[in-house]
Amino acid sequence: MKPTKIETQLNRIEEILKGQTIEPLSFEEASKYLNVSKSYLYKLTCKNQIPFYKPTGKKILFEKSELNKWILKGRKASEDEIDSLVNDIIIKE
Repeated sequence: MKPTKIETQLNRIEEILKGQTIEPLSFEEASKYLNVSKSYLYKLTCKNQIPFYKPTGKKILFEKSELNKWILKGRKASEDEIDSLVNDIIIKE
């Protein structure tokens, strides 16, 4: 029996997910990836301002996808976006 389109797509997704492995970044690798000093990264971990792992209670590790999410959390609106929001508020009043 021929697999349906959905079954074929699910099989493709499953194969893609099987190939993905999570390789944690070391402290030094995370520092380079984020382009920040080690002392600043250490400060962020001490204040729990960045996601990290400490599986042995000593060595600090990071997950790249979580670092990406953390980076994107700091988005600031452009002046045009702010002006648009202000105009929307003024028009509604």
